[in-house]
Amino acid sequence: MSEVYATRRSRLRERCNAAGTAAALISRPANVRYLAGAAPQDAVLILGKREDLLVCAAPPDDRPGEGRPDENLRLQILPSPGGDTAVAAADLAAAQGAEALAVEEHHLTVTRYRAVSSVAPRLRLADLGVAVEQLRVVKDEEEISCLRIGAEIADQALGELLESILVGRTERHLALELERRLVDHGADGPAFATSVATGPNAGRRGHRPTDRRVEEGDFLSVCLGATYRGYRCEIGRTFVIGTSPADWQIELYDLVFAAQRAGREALAPGAAYRDVDRAARQVLDSAGYAQGLPPLVGHGVGLEIDEDPQLAPSAMGKLDACVPVTVEPGVHLPGRGGVRIDDTLVVRPEADGGPELLTITTKELLAL
Repeated sequence: MSEVYATRRSRLRERCNAAGTAAALISRPANVRYLAGAAPQDAVLILGKREDLLVCAAPPDDRPGEGRPDENLRLQILPSPGGDTAVAAADLAAAQGAEALAVEEHHLTVTRYRAVSSVAPRLRLADLGVAVEQLRVVKDEEEISCLRIGAEIADQALGELLESILVGRTERHLALELERRLVDHGADGPAFATSVATGPNAGRRGHRPTDRRVEEGDFLSVCLGATYRGYRCEIGRTFVIGTSPADWQIELYDLVFAAQRAGREALAPGAAYRDVDRAARQVLDSAGYAQGLPPLVGHGVGLEIDEDPQLAPSAMGKLDACVPVTVEPGVHLPGRGGVRIDDTLVVRPEADGGPELLTITTKELLAL
């Protein structure tokens, strides 16, 4: 993996050189981990003129889930607690003879930016922008393997929950149990706060579990994800509690399933982000659900659960191969509930079989 991190830093350095900056300060944790193998708390990465340094406030933890710093990357530990790693890194860049320093303005606070400016006044600060985030969009096979394992863990946790008795249990209790099962099966932890929604709450995007208890006849929608070696995946499913779903539940489920399938089938190298969104959204629009639809149909996943690309109506850009994304349309009917179906897939060319589905729990409307 050391060569992988070195190659990633080399690609970023090429971008910096092209922009006229010989050094860069990386402070966003996901970006630090992408380039250095680990992102200890408050650590920053400096791409210097002579060498690259990982500047840490304290020695890195040795926990597997936190990653392990590139062994060929020199660690610089602050000599005393309470110091600012970004300020120390800027000072080191200046000591290496850098005249300009690219920083992640979208991540640094105003106070921290001013502190960096003051410690090395001879350095000209430039905005690195989202250069690292852009490099992270296309994943290598090692990254995809981590996502695949995370998806398997999420599938396992969800499958076990479906085999248990659900009636009478609260949304909050079920969410906690799912998160425990994720860890039991080898996840670093949940990829985000697990959502369990029942009855009138079902299908609501980003629903926070409550003390509402599962009842017969409810829709039950679940959205969870696992983090494995820092990489985060996502799955969402909707079920019915009881022996047979009502006609309106079957019709709504079939509609959302058709929209989700249309979005999945639109995933291909070269497809416009907004065209994927449109493929799924049109199915719901044509059925009269134009109002209240989510702002996007899907998004990229990786070291963060919500990263580029955004599959939204106004999104600009086209998909590449080896880009993992979610497709997650849903409909929520106030007072009645709703349906969300969410998968994580990897964009693949048709010659390789088309989009690779990572989350494989059945999308059949099960009565639990």
